[in-house]
Amino acid sequence: MSSKPFIIATRGSALALAQAYQIQGLCRAAFPGESFQINIIKTTGDKLQTASMAKPDASLPKGLFTKELEVALLNGEADLAVHSLKDLPTELPDGLELGAVTKREDVRDVMVFKPNTAGERSSVIPELPMGATVATSSTRRKAQLLHHRPDLKIVEIRGNVGTRLRKLYESPSLSATVLAAAGMNRLGFKVLPDGTLEGAEVPAGLRARPLSLEEMLPCVGQAAIGLEIRQNDERLQKVCAALNHLPTWYAITAERSFLRAMGGGCHSPVGAFGQVDGESIKLSAVSFRDGPSRAHESSGNTCNSDALGQEVAHALKV
Repeated sequence: MSSKPFIIATRGSALALAQAYQIQGLCRAAFPGESFQINIIKTTGDKLQTASMAKPDASLPKGLFTKELEVALLNGEADLAVHSLKDLPTELPDGLELGAVTKREDVRDVMVFKPNTAGERSSVIPELPMGATVATSSTRRKAQLLHHRPDLKIVEIRGNVGTRLRKLYESPSLSATVLAAAGMNRLGFKVLPDGTLEGAEVPAGLRARPLSLEEMLPCVGQAAIGLEIRQNDERLQKVCAALNHLPTWYAITAERSFLRAMGGGCHSPVGAFGQVDGESIKLSAVSFRDGPSRAHESSGNTCNSDALGQEVAHALKV
């Protein structure tokens, strides 16, 4: 397309870099004659390491993990911004658009717990000790955990995966924490069928078990990587067209439409998951806003994914 290199903007966390290198590899495979370079940018979310993700939406800056990357795009200092799609606001700055999404990873959440905390049953949530303390800063995870087990005590936790595992291991008061399966997979962690957790930074003895979608719906966009680009840039659109995974695109279109219609941001206590089968899509959602939990599920055609998201949001708000 040209001799000018493509600049891929990313955060500097271990997970963000793993995702950026994944995108760089896909780009190089699709366009072997082009140069793709990575530029690491520190975001507001990286600087606010003590900020609470559990604060009300209005008190959190929008685009905690995206703003500085978007500024680089608008200034022409970067061409492609790589995001964990769950962190990307549904309303993007003027001049920018979501250009592509990669094939989705495992959308489930994983509960990591200490030895002897749970037995060998398929579901770990019922097995947690009465009044057990679970660490998570996600309002969505907190709401769904308390829906199943009102007796649980939920406390906040911050840091990357390795840091959270270490905090769980070292704190006598903590019984478990919840992490995204996709992020763990991308960082090389592996949950074996017997519950053993393998990985470079796993403290001895910690165990893990994926949570079913019936137990915990993911947040909007979870497990998908999004590529944000400048609008009307044919050079960038060609790259995105080669990388975009259409079934995932339809699923996240419905999910993001749902979140936009619900109001609030990425940290709202809502969950949603779109499942695509051929030209059909089913959207399941749950909301813990404004009182008791409400759930709804609806299906439609993939060409109407945006409208489906609005329909499900309306059903949960009336």
